[in-house]
Amino acid sequence: MTADEKEALLRQYAAGDITWTSLRGRGIDNYRDVLAGLGELGLRPPVAPMEGPNVEVRRRARAIIRQALQQTKPE
Repeated sequence: MTADEKEALLRQYAAGDITWTSLRGRGIDNYRDVLAGLGELGLRPPVAPMEGPNVEVRRRARAIIRQALQQTKPE
């Protein structure tokens, strides 16, 4: 796989057009490499849509994280 092909796949992944499973099927099998590649391109990993059976659990977890972060802010 060329660097241009890998970059194109990472851009598709960041946009939510392809999945982690698709990346693995195309030869990118280390998620650390995915995160590093996204960072080099100034991109972020995709975020799952807030839908489905786990939405409430995800909302509670995000609230817990927000609360913890607010408690660590210097005043």
